Formats: sequence, structure tokens, C-alpha cells
Amino acid sequence: MDPVLLKYAMADVPRYTSYPTAVQFASDFPQETVKRWLGELDDDKSLSAYVHVPFCEKLCWYCGCHMSVPNSYDRAAQYTDLLVREIAETSSHVGGKKGRVEHLHFGGGTPTYLKSADIERIVRAIDTHLGLADGGEVAIEMDPRTFSRQAGADLVSMGFNRASFGVQDFDRTVQEKINRIQPFEQVEQCMNDLRDAGINAINFDLIYGLPGQTLDSVIETAHLTAKLKPSRIAVFGYAHVPWFKRHMKMIRDEDLPGVSERYQQTIAITETLVEEGYIAIGLDHFVLPEDNMADAAQNRTLRRNFQGYTVDAADALIGFGVSSISEFPQGFAQGERDTLSWGNAIEAGNIPINRGLEKTAEDHMRAEIIEKLMCYFTVDPVAIAESHGFSKGELIEAFERLKQLESDGMAVIKGNQVTIPESRHLFVRSVARAFDAHYVESPNRHAKAV
Repeated sequence: MDPVLLKYAMADVPRYTSYPTAVQFASDFPQETVKRWLGELDDDKSLSAYVHVPFCEKLCWYCGCHMSVPNSYDRAAQYTDLLVREIAETSSHVGGKKGRVEHLHFGGGTPTYLKSADIERIVRAIDTHLGLADGGEVAIEMDPRTFSRQAGADLVSMGFNRASFGVQDFDRTVQEKINRIQPFEQVEQCMNDLRDAGINAINFDLIYGLPGQTLDSVIETAHLTAKLKPSRIAVFGYAHVPWFKRHMKMIRDEDLPGVSERYQQTIAITETLVEEGYIAIGLDHFVLPEDNMADAAQNRTLRRNFQGYTVDAADALIGFGVSSISEFPQGFAQGERDTLSWGNAIEAGNIPINRGLEKTAEDHMRAEIIEKLMCYFTVDPVAIAESHGFSKGELIEAFERLKQLESDGMAVIKGNQVTIPESRHLFVRSVARAFDAHYVESPNRHAKAV
């Protein structure tokens, strides 16, 4: 691999699903601040809601999510009870009319670990206390190995209209090495069942850099994925962090592709999906031409949040559940990451917030620059700075850092316009980092660029 590319491929850089990033969140963030933010939300502006369900039936060895495998369903039933109470308490601080939640997303874990009746209780609580907007998106993540035809019908009856499957890879050898066996035929049947039930907006997640993957195997997975025609595909690099997630020790280091192989894999997946008719969106998403994310990219309304690239333009995202993150115009707030502490806070009648950050005017300015760069690979940072009341002088250090990036072929600077060449889109996070005033280099703090 070219030494210059290798340098950037091995760099630890944030994913920039937010700015400032979660690394900057402070502990013991005041609950009263979050209550104030909830109360200050514009009465007529749109909202989004995220629900975190931290349970799975089986442990996948590659997983970096906040999740656990319960010994019995009792924990999930109790969690649902507490979640409904959290929704009621948090929503009580939100004024304005009901029916403004235009996007509702269930993530995990595996949200469909919950019984349909419990999922319905959660949806109903959000509709009761905040109100789901007519025609809004209601999405849920699911595991093909535990999905059933009846589950699809149940989800449609509750109003779900988008689903996401964690596919990762179709190669049997790779699946065995990550403890996630799900044959192509099983995923295909899930797709058919969902479409028969009435859900046609379906997302896939794929991962490169997994143990046992080869260039040929990821290309085959990309072709098989395209055969099923999911609406959207997200392609992520596997982050091997056994010091942080102990179950990753089950994956042998010698089975992992090297950085050069990882780079070749992601390029091959991109080329294959584009050949199959998908449109590349941002850093790691691919969509069918008829998907509304393709329109958002074209008309420059694409956004980026904690779920990745999105068409969600809501003014605030309210998170529910352990470890969930809320984003307000004023800043970020994250729920307790320990389930017991989260539950105790709710039992005490509190909003279970543990960490957070209040954004400054400069943070808002830099956030817009970074988001535009992550979405479109080109930005005029000076124009954005001036629109926020700042001068080019606030960006002197950023432009100094950009000089090395330009010298290395990672960026092109013409006047005030910063553009990333198409062949270097994979390294957009490194260019975005030039505008990150909070970034401190620290090994293993962020994911590798490739």
C-alpha cells in the first residue's frame, strides 16, 4: 500500500456522527440543563426519537454495541416498564403541540428481541406523550436469525415502515469466525416476508475487515446483497478492540485482514455496488436511485447524526433507553450507560442522564463545516464561518493543517473551497479532523480510518 495512504488509513479519527464528538461529553451532566433544553424546544418544530434496546439472543463476536444476552425475558420486560416511564417523564418537559415526531428509530442490540406487545407499548408511549407525525418514518433494526413472518405483520400493524438487517457477510467461513450463522436463503426469506407484510424500505449493514474475509468473498457478498435489492446499504469497517469488548478475544488476530487488504475490500465493495446500480452516498452508504436519500444527496439536504447518514432534518433528537444520546440545538445529553444506574434514576423520578455537553457558538460553526464535508466532500468553511458571525481568522489553524493534507493529495484547496478528490473520499474523516478544535491524538480512542 502506498506509504502516504497507509499513514492516513492507520490514523485514529472520529466518525463525526456528531460534533463535538462523544469523547468530549462531560460526566455528571446536570439533569436540570436537559430539562431546560426540553422545555425550550420550538413548539412547532419537528422532532426525532431514538429508542435503545440493549438485548440480543446471541452474542456476535465482532459486536461493538452496548448490549447483553439476558438469562431470561424478565430483564427485557422490566426494561420495557422502565422505558415507558422514562418516555413519560422526559416528554413531560416538552411543550408545544403533539404529533411532531417525524422519525422514530429503534436500535440496539436487537430491538425485535422484545415481544411484539412490548414494542407496541413503547411505540404507544411515544405516540401518547410526544405524538407520531402522519407519514413519518418508523424504523427498527432486526436480526434475520430471530425474525419471523408474524413479527413482520406485527410491526406493520404498529406503524413501522422501515427495517434494517445486520447482514455483515454472506460467506459461511466468515460467519463461523464471528459467531453469526445466517445463510443467504434465510435473509432472502426475511426480505420476502417483510415485503409481503408491507415494509419495502429495507436497509442492510455490511462489514469489511472481518476474520477470514478475502477480496473475492466481499465482492460475492456485495453481489448477493444487490440481488436482494435493499433500499439502503451501509458498509462499515470492523473495529477490533478486545481490550474494550472482551468477547472480541474470540476472534484471532491472525485471521484478520491487514490494513492493505481492508482498503482493497472497501474499494471493491464500493465498485461492485455502484456497478449493480447503487448510488454512493457520503463515506459509507449506498442507496437505490428511487430512495429518498438519493434525492437528499442531490438537493443537498442530506444530514448526519448518530445513526449515520440520514434524511432526518428534525430540530432535535430525543433518545430513550440506556446509553442513548439526545441532540438538542443547545448540545448533547447521554443516558446512563449502566443499566442498573439507568433504572435507579427512573425509579427515583429522574431523567437518567449521565453525560453531556453544551455547544458553543464556535462548536455550531465547526459542526456545520464538518457535516457538509462528510456529506458532500466539498465545503466553503469561510462562508459558513461568516454566516455564524466568525471571520476566516478563526480557521487559521484548520487551513494550516489542510496544507499537509493538500500536499498528500487528500484535499484540493481553491480560494476558500476545500474539496476531497473522488479517489480519496474514504479519507474524508481525516480532512474533517482539520476543523476539529477539540481533537487530541490518543491511540485506540477512535476507529481507524480504514
